[in-house]
Amino acid sequence: MNKAQHDHGDSQFKPNATVAAVVHCQGKFLLVEELENGQVVYNQPAGHIEANEDIQSAMQRELKEETGLALLPDYFLGIYYFHRPELTLYFLRFTFVFDVSETFETQPQDDEIIACHWLTYEEIKAKKHQLRSAMVLDCIEDFLSGQKAPLSLIKSNL
Repeated sequence: MNKAQHDHGDSQFKPNATVAAVVHCQGKFLLVEELENGQVVYNQPAGHIEANEDIQSAMQRELKEETGLALLPDYFLGIYYFHRPELTLYFLRFTFVFDVSETFETQPQDDEIIACHWLTYEEIKAKKHQLRSAMVLDCIEDFLSGQKAPLSLIKSNL
């Protein structure tokens, strides 16, 4: 039995289902600063989908917890699948876009969040080695390329 099988208690492979928010305002993106293994990293507001929670509700909950913002997503950006070999974990990330008209003041409710920052694409690229994963920049670049899908693409039957 391999490590992935052992972690999930059976032979069925189960990646971690997560959500992430690309929050955009006039050329700036909202990132959270957090500690991961003692290192400061930057990420989009993101987190795991909980049992009996639909994907869009999970996104709104994570955004509220990590930034204090209660917003509705404007559209769906995409699904991202990636592997963290150092953790032997796989993630399936559902990413939403929130296009806002002002850089709202943030008030993180999650103790793991150090601060929230509104940063330009260039500022985020300059922090490339401090990003929690390559997905942070991938999502922003997909947004900048005009990629989007309607929210109706995501359906839940809970």
